Amino acid sequence: MGAASHQSGAAGRAPTADHPASVRNVVLVGHSGSGKTTLVEALALTAGAVKRAGRVEDGATVSDYDEIEHRRQRSIQLSLVPVEWAGVKINILDTPGYADFVGELRAGLRAADAALFVVSAAEDGDGLSGATRMVWDECAAVGMPRAIVVTHLEAARADYAQMTTVCGDAFGADDPDAVRPLYLPLHGPAGPDGHAPVAGLLGLLSQRVYDYTSGDRVERDPDPGELALITDARARLIEGIIAESEDETLMDRYLGGEDIDLKTLVDDLERAVARGTFHPVLMAAPAADGARKGLGTVELLELITGGFPTPLERAPVNVTTPDGAARPAVTCDPGGPLVAEVVKTSSDPYVGRVSLVRVFSGTLRPDETVHVSGHGLTDRGHEDHDVDERIGALTSPFGKQQRTLAHCIAGDLACVAKLTRAETGDTLSAKDDPLLMEAWSMPDPLLPLAIEAHSKADEDKLSQGLARLVAEDPTMRLEQNPHTRQLVLWCLGEAHQDLALERLRTRYGVQVDPVAHKVSLRETFGAKAGGRGRHVKQSGGHGQFAICEIEVEPLPPGSGIEFVDKVVGGAVPRQFIPSVEKGVRAQAARGLAAGYPLVDVRITLLDGKAHSVDSSDAAFQTAGALALREAAAGASVQLLEPVAELAVLVPDEYVGSVMSDLAGRRGRVVGTDAAGTGRTRVLAEIPEIEIGRYAVELRSVSHGTGLFSRTYARHEPMPPQIADKLREQTEKGSHLT
Repeated sequence: MGAASHQSGAAGRAPTADHPASVRNVVLVGHSGSGKTTLVEALALTAGAVKRAGRVEDGATVSDYDEIEHRRQRSIQLSLVPVEWAGVKINILDTPGYADFVGELRAGLRAADAALFVVSAAEDGDGLSGATRMVWDECAAVGMPRAIVVTHLEAARADYAQMTTVCGDAFGADDPDAVRPLYLPLHGPAGPDGHAPVAGLLGLLSQRVYDYTSGDRVERDPDPGELALITDARARLIEGIIAESEDETLMDRYLGGEDIDLKTLVDDLERAVARGTFHPVLMAAPAADGARKGLGTVELLELITGGFPTPLERAPVNVTTPDGAARPAVTCDPGGPLVAEVVKTSSDPYVGRVSLVRVFSGTLRPDETVHVSGHGLTDRGHEDHDVDERIGALTSPFGKQQRTLAHCIAGDLACVAKLTRAETGDTLSAKDDPLLMEAWSMPDPLLPLAIEAHSKADEDKLSQGLARLVAEDPTMRLEQNPHTRQLVLWCLGEAHQDLALERLRTRYGVQVDPVAHKVSLRETFGAKAGGRGRHVKQSGGHGQFAICEIEVEPLPPGSGIEFVDKVVGGAVPRQFIPSVEKGVRAQAARGLAAGYPLVDVRITLLDGKAHSVDSSDAAFQTAGALALREAAAGASVQLLEPVAELAVLVPDEYVGSVMSDLAGRRGRVVGTDAAGTGRTRVLAEIPEIEIGRYAVELRSVSHGTGLFSRTYARHEPMPPQIADKLREQTEKGSHLT
């Protein structure tokens, strides 16, 4: 770190790797607006992958190459940008910062071996979102190496010192000495507004100055004032590095006054970073007009190549056969059995389906036949599959370009064309030795979007379009609700919903209309009631004659519908008893008061009349339905609403706000329990009508830090005032959502 010369990649050439030791896989993490995509562009420029500020062709960026991203000016999907530095291929995985696209972030974490957390120097003390801190904890739980880069140094209110303190407080809670800056900013002359821009870096370990004033990176000795700034911060950095050193004598030697040589410090720093026990803070800014390197980008590339682990250092990957039989874990060996995973699926209008694949073992080659094994997420609309497929070309993405690769070795990433059955999360392996990797955790979509085809032409294309949409996005769930007869897309948030509609329209040519989401309500009788159904018609020829008398009484919840025959003396002939039952059950399914299915009642057939010629199956079905409707007209029919068991996981400081919000939604808090350091799980029962948009509203209440799960508990009587409102809406043709 701080080397004078570097070997960078050439623009237009796809970086290649012939050994896992020459690969680094890095995921960028940070909230929306923190500057991740700008940083990717700056790194690509410094590495020589592009010739001007992050652009590849037609003004497109190296990262946001999707047309929807280009229109929205916001990252919405995981993108891969491979660059080369000092003979090392660096796969930079740029992730969206918006919470609705956390599935793309999870994919990036799955594919990477280290994480670079991007934070903005222009933010105040609350600049690190709760969601970013949650991802940090998630990485810590699996020991993923992490570093921090501070961006937006050019902003008038940028405060690098404050942000390094914030990072230490947020990310170094367990070990404050493990989060330390490697560089301090060198400020240039102040402008008319009093703001002094960052013009270079003060290297704390090397005690050198890296001056970017001229547009080039110029290395020089510090002047006395600069050296004074370096000295104190350097001592704290060295103490943090030595505390993580494997050499137990190093601390004693340092405290005894020995001057530890630079190579020892750098080696120990790189080992501690690779182990995930030390987290350096760096800074970066895009290149000024005409400059060939962005400020801090050389130093960041040095950290990635020297300090971040190679794929060889990743723990062995557990695998089974597709039928669940245990197999030995596989290591990162290009000569080992083929084990690769689809971490992202997308559609190209010219190529078709394109799968971004991380190879964990073996070597993937174009035009070979592989076995595709899936976990069968049938609850999310993903079919189970266990098939052989011939893959197409292997390519390396770069903006809108796809550059051909001869192969992809263990530890590397590539795009694979023409995998028509493979979906995100599927495993690719040898066809004669099929294997399956452990499934990775994906967030559960909890925001419903009910849709209808806009026209008959759209209806014909809807099924195929939806199938392709959910194949690309495992965080989306497709449901055909049998109770409400609605087609529902379950999403992570409103932006996720908007993206689904736009992709259906622009990518798959399907126009759909959002409609109000219906909750599966039920009806039941509040007290015993009787009804008489009389269906008598005579209009020439055979007439219709059927009369039946029934009694309806409520049953305990969950009883369904019970039909009892108490007819005596053959008043209703035996062959027509099933007809009456069929009629009342059909009417119960259609509903009585507000059009929702009737449940939890006993319907007893007491008496009736028949005609030797005019009675029929159809007549008694109609009479049974009429009898049930008459019973309902003279009785209290209650509406039952579904109640969910809700588990809300939030930081302790938001527990009060969450409980107050739940109470305002007719929720009943049934308990709380500790869920790790500083977090609480709130357990509640709440009507499902009240949580249709809870995925969005909890995010607001908890500042993006809350998570929740829901399971159906039971149906309960709806409060009369809400039930009356619903009946009014039903009469007007609308539905409570």
